[in-house]
Amino acid sequence: MSSSNYTFDIGDTINLRPLNLDDAGELFAVVDRNRSYLRKWLPWLDSNLRVEDTRSFIVSVVERGRAGRGAVWGIEHAGALCGVAGFNWIEPSNRICEIGYWLSETHQRRGIVTRCTARLVRHAFEDLNVNRITIPVAVENVRSRAVPERLGFRAEGVLREAEWLYDHYVDHVLYAMVRSEWQNSSKAT
Repeated sequence: MSSSNYTFDIGDTINLRPLNLDDAGELFAVVDRNRSYLRKWLPWLDSNLRVEDTRSFIVSVVERGRAGRGAVWGIEHAGALCGVAGFNWIEPSNRICEIGYWLSETHQRRGIVTRCTARLVRHAFEDLNVNRITIPVAVENVRSRAVPERLGFRAEGVLREAEWLYDHYVDHVLYAMVRSEWQNSSKAT
């Protein structure tokens, strides 16, 4: 099972496109402009302090993609990067994967992440032959939780103290969808 370097046209000038090293400066600038906003839910901001840190992230993403163990795309709106979405990991032997995403504050509340995530779900089930997709989300991150809920994912439970967020642990709700649920839903059409 391998993911690919597809670019997905989501519509309304929104694209998911593979990240490359040339994106490091632009992606770092998005992170830097949104640092305080993103810090509320993302644990990696203190390790992304320079363009080189973003470049290292992109290198790791490309390597995981080549190995069929993950894939991350840049979210573009009107030709400018505004976030990322993708498969944090793919486990080929069990045909499962995990989706993660983040978006700049100015692009919130437009349905961008929901539409990008729906496209990744379709890609996972149709092209990668995945059977199960998970999306872990901090319990109190209501906006992020709305994404899998809109897409018909089931909340399977709470992972207690699942993530260290700078000075405290946060619990995650684990959302999941299996292929048969997706095929039987209107989301597959």
